[in-house]
Amino acid sequence: MNKFFQAALAVAVTPLLAGLASAQQMKVDKELPSFKPTPGVQYEGRLNAVGSDTMINLMTLWGEAFKKHHPGVRIQVEGKGSSTAPPALIEGTSQFGPMSRAMKDAEKDAFIKKYGYEPTPVRTSLDALAVFVNKNNPVTGLTMAEVDAIFSKARKLGHGEDVTNWGQLGLGGDWANGRVSLYGRNSASGTYGYFKSVALGKGDYKDTVKEQPGSAGVVNSITNDKLGIGYSGIGYLTSGVRAVPLSIDGEEYFEANLTNVVSGDYPLGRFLYVYINKNPKKALDPVQAEFLRFVFSKEGQEIVMKSGYLPITAGVAEKECKNLGLPFQRAKIVKDVKPLNASGAVKASGK
Repeated sequence: MNKFFQAALAVAVTPLLAGLASAQQMKVDKELPSFKPTPGVQYEGRLNAVGSDTMINLMTLWGEAFKKHHPGVRIQVEGKGSSTAPPALIEGTSQFGPMSRAMKDAEKDAFIKKYGYEPTPVRTSLDALAVFVNKNNPVTGLTMAEVDAIFSKARKLGHGEDVTNWGQLGLGGDWANGRVSLYGRNSASGTYGYFKSVALGKGDYKDTVKEQPGSAGVVNSITNDKLGIGYSGIGYLTSGVRAVPLSIDGEEYFEANLTNVVSGDYPLGRFLYVYINKNPKKALDPVQAEFLRFVFSKEGQEIVMKSGYLPITAGVAEKECKNLGLPFQRAKIVKDVKPLNASGAVKASGK
């Protein structure tokens, strides 16, 4: 296995594995608490979220559900790319900065220069970054080195040749001479940065990549282009495209599903963050705190599932709440208990 990808997998997936309940069944952790609004308080005000296009639908759905509990709160979501989140937080034009990648050092430094403390990252959910092709494309799988050779000038992952047509990837017939048509995100996108770092080994994109302003644009373009290939969060999967199974070593290929992200087999798994401006010497703003409590609730994580992403566990949610100074009470799990007889032994069924 390529050492670069071993490291990438460890960074992206290992922190999630401890304590993950029923990962293979893809259900919300039973220990996540149900959301209960703060008793006797009806919050009002405005919450703005500026940042990741990948997370725009998720943030919008969270906002709509939260508003049912607190109709006096106005929530506005703007998704133009993860790189727009730090400036909005610094300028105070947003309370939430959704990002599909971690903040860069330069972004953190700019925030620290303004406020004297670091921005607070909040891990909200997980994503499988998918490599999409047109639904009619018969390619069965790609190695990460092939993905690099398709999208990058540098081929830092060691593929022997530049890949420009589908015949080089094993396709025959009318596909053999078909020129690969590339679609991707623009540099403002966290998805752009993550894909460049992990899938391209930090190599430069080819000039022929047609940059799209949003994830939906990537998927729509591939839907209408038989020879198209691009990348986007799995939450943007539609009937017009197909997510290609990926392999690190070329021996076993893994689907871009969230079960494989959790197991560590799929190489493009990542956290989805919401950054906030929290003074470490002060309590979090009450409205922000109430919203984040909702995100970390059973209902909040069910919305993550409905959006096509992977919910975090109660263990991760508890750590995030502790870091934010928020209360977190795990839900009690009622287990089936067989009745005992007078001597304390379990009664045999049917007798």
